[in-house]
Parts: sequence; structure tokens; C-alpha cells
Amino acid sequence: MANDVDALVSQLTLEEKAALVTGDGFWHTRAIERLGIPAITLADGPHGVRRQPPEQENGIGGSYPATCFPPAVGLASTWDADLVTRVGEALGEESNALDVQVLLGPGINIKRSPLCGRNFEYFSEDPLIAGSLGAALIRGIQSQGVGTSLKHYAANSQETDRFRVSAELDERTLREIYLAGFERAVKDASPATVMAAYNKINGVYATEDHWLLTEVLRDEWGFDGVVVSDWGAVNDRDAGVAAGLDLEMPESQAGPEAIVAAVRSGSLDETALDAAVRNVLRLVFDHAHLVADGSHALKVPDDMVNAHHELAKEAASRAAVLLKNEDDILPLNAGSRIAVIGEFARNPRYQGAGSSQIEPTRLDDALTGIRSMAAGVTFARGFTLDGSADAAELAHEAVAVASDAEVVVVFLGLPSAAESEGYDRERIDLPANQVALLAQVAQANPNVVVVLSNGSAVRISDWEGGARAILEGWLLGQAGGAAIADILFGVTNPSGRLAETIPVKLEDNSAFLDYPARGGRLEYGDGVFVGYRWYDARELPVDYPFGHGLSYTTFEYSGLSMSVDSEDADLAVHVSVTVTNTGSVTGREVVQVYVAAPSEHVRRPAKELRGFRVVTLEPGESQEVDLTLAYRDFAYFHPTLKRWHVESGPVEILVGASSRDIRETGSVELRVHEAVAPLDRQSSLAEWLRHPAGKQVIAGLVQQAAADNPEAAALFESEEMIAMMGSMPLRRIGRFPGIGLTDDMVDGLIAQANAAG
Repeated sequence: MANDVDALVSQLTLEEKAALVTGDGFWHTRAIERLGIPAITLADGPHGVRRQPPEQENGIGGSYPATCFPPAVGLASTWDADLVTRVGEALGEESNALDVQVLLGPGINIKRSPLCGRNFEYFSEDPLIAGSLGAALIRGIQSQGVGTSLKHYAANSQETDRFRVSAELDERTLREIYLAGFERAVKDASPATVMAAYNKINGVYATEDHWLLTEVLRDEWGFDGVVVSDWGAVNDRDAGVAAGLDLEMPESQAGPEAIVAAVRSGSLDETALDAAVRNVLRLVFDHAHLVADGSHALKVPDDMVNAHHELAKEAASRAAVLLKNEDDILPLNAGSRIAVIGEFARNPRYQGAGSSQIEPTRLDDALTGIRSMAAGVTFARGFTLDGSADAAELAHEAVAVASDAEVVVVFLGLPSAAESEGYDRERIDLPANQVALLAQVAQANPNVVVVLSNGSAVRISDWEGGARAILEGWLLGQAGGAAIADILFGVTNPSGRLAETIPVKLEDNSAFLDYPARGGRLEYGDGVFVGYRWYDARELPVDYPFGHGLSYTTFEYSGLSMSVDSEDADLAVHVSVTVTNTGSVTGREVVQVYVAAPSEHVRRPAKELRGFRVVTLEPGESQEVDLTLAYRDFAYFHPTLKRWHVESGPVEILVGASSRDIRETGSVELRVHEAVAPLDRQSSLAEWLRHPAGKQVIAGLVQQAAADNPEAAALFESEEMIAMMGSMPLRRIGRFPGIGLTDDMVDGLIAQANAAG
């Protein structure tokens, strides 16, 4: 293939090269018929295939029916890579049925703020969850021959002013939080394409950032696919080519013209354009055999529709998170008189708004599912989604229905317009009319179960007292209604776990003072302290912590054991714990492993998720869960050395059912021979004393000073003086009377220490 591609490149005119790295219309690459270069089709994902008919290929209009699986907010709550891979396989099968060669997803941007309008399309506030599940989805889709597009690279955490805003953050924060998921997905799953984001990073557009697209993505991580722009993200096309942006989407008249002009003027090296052309050609020829011959209609076959709907229901059943279950009010008794209140029960909200909207093959609603399981079910709307009816009349009807029931299931959530691509939320509260309705219903009947429909965290603290149980239903795709009914009646035991923290109030969030951006700059002042890392560092109470989720059974942890198998870059720490189902029904537990690795040099989170495993246990069954932690699981990105760094010393291993439900703890001693940050003229006394060889050099200075000038030597012998001068560069201390270190002498000491250290 490489020789064929090279031969084709040599035959292309400059104009054809420029055209090849630009889309043809909204969803296709460009064909060059004279050389036998075909076109392939891209389509929006990531939780369904949004293939548009030819006459509607101009935006986010209608599309062919396809299975709408739970969006990433739901899939993330399963914490189950195997399940997500199966969903990916189904997406790949439907892509082939609908003649799509590259499905645009998954999106794995970090949920820094619950206000981000596109959070429903992203997995988590934690890069391990985002990267692991993103990689699982990629593997599933690409197992069917279909390419994927890992997006949005990178630091795309707000929708407000997304075409111009600059994410301002240091390299350590970028590497540890906002790039880590992309790195994992690229290395573990090799996506066919990576999509460059709209925003700037530290003033440079992502589509023009050579460091981001070439030095990190290709040179460090080994990515060998196509870098494609988000739709309309290109600012200067020739600058994008030079930076490593291969394909501009959608079609652009100005793009090819800019490339041709830049090459002819000498401002763009044609070898950079050739590299982009080669990448695009490889993508095309790797997937051209999947292009349909036009002999059959674009349609998901009936047997696939049925099988995938069942898979969508399974995924939804595993995604819902039982937050609260006071006095075991759930599961419901089918013989009880049950009142169902809330428009979402019969008119489900199952996906977010924007480019990912899928036309479902069918749609389940929870009310129908509930009525199929219990005879004594009454219903009241409670509220309308458009506010068109009289609120007092609706509330009166709801209270009357609730008063005559044994238990009330109230469906609450965010309207579709509250969460969408292109803009951010203004608040995290539920609509005021829904909160008021819940208060009236709870006063009429205290046996209230709340089911939520929302694509990102909502505030619960201001109404939680009115509910005995809360089921976080997220957005669960086309089969979510039936899945919710199964959970409510215990047909399915809930096993979802939160992949994002639910704060007590918005003001507690780490991005509160910075979000959204002001003046075109989004400051990441919270650094690596995002999500649970922030709430733990500040010791803030939360409504429900990261990793939380209840079950209809209980689990016990015991017998934590750890061993260090090797050192340095091959560091491996084996962790084993036994989990027992101590309840009466089969259930799934998500075993979570956190690492607390303190540092003398940088501020690190109190603990960070470093491993997880889903286990299914019968009543009374025990299982030993084994995980291995590697070098990177203990590392931070050293801001001076510019690489991943592990410090020797004790680290804690914490195993539990959430970030704040730790069941077993232990400690291991790491012995790692790491290079230290080199000393220079601006290195402080404290840095000299922390440096292994620098400390010896200072000891030699003190010994010499003791013989020549005891008074000066006393400066280094007093703990109080050392503490006071700790932040002072040695070069400046050397100028003090009686010490007399010249710059040449300091340079000599620096060379001596660095050579030995």
C-alpha cells in the first residue's frame, strides 16, 4: 500500500493534492477519478450512526433510522469496557449497513464543569475512565472495518465561544488530565482518525498547533492515522497543513486555494502537503472496500434492529445509577398502587441535542414499561416540556393521583434545550416548576421515588429530602424507558456507578470562578484538581461522590494484598482483593483502585483512580479481583524535566466502592532511580538541599566555611536560617559578606552537582 500511495502522490497535481485534503460536501472525502481514487463517507456518531440522505447532507437535519445507544454519559456509568466494546461492534455493523466508512466518535473530553453543554457526549471527569472506555468503543467499531474519530483534541471543555476561546493551562495539567485520555485511547486502540478541536490552547488554534498534532500525537504517541478538523474548525488552512492537520471538513473553497498559494510562494513546504495527502489516501484505501455498490437501500436490517435494541436496553439497564434507596423502597412491588408523575415518563428524553442526534429505530417509554409490570398504575403529567399548560392545574392533578397511591414515581429532568452542542448551561438546578411539583407531591405522599433524565450533573441537595429513592437515569438511548421499568421492579439489579461527582452546589465546582471564559481566555486555575480531585483536596462535602452507586444487594471487601514486582520504568505493583456478595440477589460491583502518592516537589491529589474492574457475583459468592498498576499509575508530569516522574517512597493503595467509600487500604514502598531536575543559577537553597549531589556540595561549602569563616558557616547550621533562606538562590546567598561565591564559582558547583546527580 505504501508504494501505491507514493506512486499516486507523484502523479497528483498540486491542485489535486490540495483538493484531496479537503472534504467534498459535508460528509465525503474527495475522489480523483482519473487516478482511481475513490471517496469514502464520514458520519456523525458517537452513540449512533447519523447518516443523512443525499438531499439533506447539509447540517444536522434528518437521517436514516439507526439504533440510538446510550450516549457517553450513560455508557460511562457502566464502567464496563467489555459492554462498551459490544456497543461499538453494533455501531460498526450499522455503519456498514448505512454505507459509512468513518464514524465520528468517541468524544472523550474531560468534564471539568457540569455546565458544559456537551457533557452528555463525554465520558467522565477522570481521564482513566474516559480513555479506557473511549478505547473500548474504538476497538468495537473498528473490529467491523469502520474507522473512528477520537475527539475533540484537545482541552475542549466549554461550548461558549468554542470557535475562538483559548484554553489557558500549564503542560503538567494538560498532560495529566486533558491529554491523558487521548494518549490512552491512541496507544491502546489506534483510532483511524483524531479530530482537532475548535478552540485554541494557550493562544494557538488546535488545528494549527504543531506541538499538539505532530510532536505529541505522532512523534510521542505513535499515531499514524489522519488528523481531521472538527467541522468548520480550520482558521488558516496552510498553517494547519504545516502543523500536521491532514483533512479539512467540510468542503471549503478557500482551503485548497490557500494551500496552493502557500506552496507556490514558498511559505509552505510541499513535503508537508505530501505527508497529509499520504495520510488521507491511506485512510481512503483502508476503507474503500466497505463502500456500498448502490445495489441496496441504506437501511439497518430488521434482525439487526431487534438485536441492537436489546443491546441498547442492556446498556441502559447497566448505566442507570441508584443514588439513594431509603428503607429499601425499591424495588417496587407489582401489586402496589403506583402513581407515575412527570411528562418524561411517557415522552422520554434519551439523547442530547446537536450533531449527535439519532433518528431511533424504535423508542421505549417508561410508563408503558411500568404498566406492563403492574396493574394499579395511574398517571399525571405534572408538568409540560414546553410550559404550555396551567402549572397549578397540573400540580393539582398530580397531587390527587399521588394521594391515592402507595408509592409515587416522579420523573424529573432537564428539557432538551438545556443541554446542547454549541452553548453551555447557565445553572445546574432542575427547572423550578419541577422542584415545586416534587415538594407538593411529597407532602401528599412521602413514598416518593425520583427518576432523573439529564446529560450531566444536576443539583440534588435542594430537593433530596422529598425523595426516598433517587435513580439517576441520565440519557439512556432508545431503550432507556424499558430499562428503567426493569430496574424499578427489580427485574434488573442496578449496577451503574457515577463517572462524575454530583456537587452540593455549583459554587463548589473547581471551575466556578473561571467558567465560562471571559475575554476569550478560559483559565484552568484548578490545574490537575478537577472533579473528585478538587472536592477531596478542599475537603468539600458532595451530594454523591465519584464512583458511587447502590445495588439491591451488598458487597464486602477483604484480604487486600500488594506486591512490588519490579522497579524503575518496568515498575509493577500487583493488587489483589476479595469481594463477596453478602446479599440475597445477584449483583455487579465495580471495584475501584485509587493511589495516594505524595510528593515533595509538586502538589498532588489526595488520591487518583488508577484501576477498576466489574465483577458479577451470585448471592454468597466471593471472587478475588487482581489488578496490576504500572509506572504511569504512580507518576506525575515533572514540570522541569518535561517527562513522567515517580518519586521513591511509600504510596497508599486504596480499594473501595467509590472515591469516598474506601473499604481496604495498604501501603507499598517504591524504589525508583529517577533523574532529578538539574540545578542552575536560579536554584534555591532548598532545591540544592533536596538535590542528592547538591546536598553534598552544600555540606562541603559549610565545612570549608567553618574553617575560614565560622560566622558565615553558622548561616547553614541554623535550621531557622535555612528555613528563612530556603527560597533564595544560592548565587545570591553567595554574595553575602564572608561567603564570597562568584558566579564562576557557583557555575562550577552547579556543574559538579549535576554531574554527580
